[in-house]
Amino acid sequence: MAGGAGFLGSALCARLIASGQTVICIDNLLTGSADNIATLLRHPRFRFIQHDIITPFTIPGRVDEIYNLACPASPPRYQADPIHTFRTSIDGSLNLLALAERKEARVLLTSTSEVYGDPEIPLQSESYRGCVNTVGPRACYDEGKRAAETLFWEYGAHRGLETRIARIFNTYGPQMDPADGRVVSNFIVQALSGKALTIYGDGSQTRSFCYVSDLVDGLIRLMASDEKMPVNLGNPGEFTMLELAEKVQAKLGRRSAIVFRPLPQDDPRQRRPDITRARLLLGWAPTVPLDRGLELTIPWFAQRLGVDLQHETALVS
Repeated sequence: MAGGAGFLGSALCARLIASGQTVICIDNLLTGSADNIATLLRHPRFRFIQHDIITPFTIPGRVDEIYNLACPASPPRYQADPIHTFRTSIDGSLNLLALAERKEARVLLTSTSEVYGDPEIPLQSESYRGCVNTVGPRACYDEGKRAAETLFWEYGAHRGLETRIARIFNTYGPQMDPADGRVVSNFIVQALSGKALTIYGDGSQTRSFCYVSDLVDGLIRLMASDEKMPVNLGNPGEFTMLELAEKVQAKLGRRSAIVFRPLPQDDPRQRRPDITRARLLLGWAPTVPLDRGLELTIPWFAQRLGVDLQHETALVS
């Protein structure tokens, strides 16, 4: 698994190990963390290799499935080195596809809802081709993932490789980096730290939030399926940034101030997945609502920040 030490990758590694699989995790640790896989490192069916997939590599022995989760997903992280971000999607995908060919393995790309750009329709289905700026600050990620999808499709359509493409919408949960820079982690960290919650724009832009265990289940089902075309994986529940801020405040039983900042360039106004194909093809739909997901996620951040929820605040069910 490429990117296996990241937030989502480590959760997928743990699920696969628990199901009896042997997992080889490859990560350069630029945004992933050895802490995320610390408990797995002691497992006899888990192996970690520190390597950047933009450089060709090989793995001895049999490989049946390859998951490509190797790319920074938060805007501050992928914009920090945009050329490397783009190369991770392009060169990294080519190297993993070449490995899959040599091993005759099935290979899955974790693409992103960012391929839809700033959507012009309220519900994004896989047939929507998007509205993406090719020369903006988010282009290294958005266009990199779009090109990676093309590579995976071409290898599947013309070279007979068993490829899968997941378009992931906003995912959250324990083991997110407190400095990740995405809205769920930002709000929780700011609230626990007694700081004002920062909203970019007027707070009316929307996102759909999928809990990590639901997303991992969707990835495993997609890998096991026969579907070669892209499949949306996300929670179709749609919330404004103001609604999310209010939910975080309510869960912590405290009212933090809210400050508004200018909306970043090309920041999408709306995100909501049409998961009809996932329901029909995979029998998959998310089961964890946002309220419950926040209850499971906030204690993780409190522990990382050294905040005692028992004494300083009460997590409200």
